[in-house]
Amino acid sequence: MIASSCSLIRVSTAVSTVILAFSSAVAAQGPLPDAPLPSLAAVVPVMAVTQPRVEVTHKFWDKQNKFLFIAAGAGAAADFAVTRANLQRGGRELNPLVRPFGRSSAGLALNFAGETVGVISLSYFFHKTGHHKLERTVSIVNIASSSTAVTYGLMHR
Repeated sequence: MIASSCSLIRVSTAVSTVILAFSSAVAAQGPLPDAPLPSLAAVVPVMAVTQPRVEVTHKFWDKQNKFLFIAAGAGAAADFAVTRANLQRGGRELNPLVRPFGRSSAGLALNFAGETVGVISLSYFFHKTGHHKLERTVSIVNIASSSTAVTYGLMHR
C-alpha cells in the first residue's frame, strides 16, 4: 500500500511538472491580451554606451623594478667576484656558456654585465607586451640564480 501511494505521488508530480512546463501562460513573453499597449510617446530610445577598458599599468622604471634591477646587478657583481676568485685559485667554470668568457677577467666581467643588460631588456619586452608579472619574474629568477651560484662558489673554495 505504501509503495503504490509513493509511486502515485511521483507520477502525479511528474505530470504536473510537465503540464506547467508546456503551459503557454507560463512560457509567454509578451503582455497579456487584456493589458494596454504602451504609447509611442512613452517609449524612450536607449543608447548603449560601452565604457572604454581602462587597464592600470605602471611605469617601467618604478621603485620595484629599480630595486629588482639593482639587486640583479649586485647579484651579477657578486657572482663575478666569486667566480673570478675561484678561477684564479685553479678552479674551473661549471657553466658551459660562461666557460669561454672565463679565460680573462675582462671577458668574465663582460659576461656578467651582458647578463644584467639581458635581464633588463627581457623585462622591458614583457612590460611593453603587457606581461607585467613576467616582467618582474625575470629579475627574480636571475637574482635567485646568481645567489645560488655565489653560495655554491663560496662553499666550494
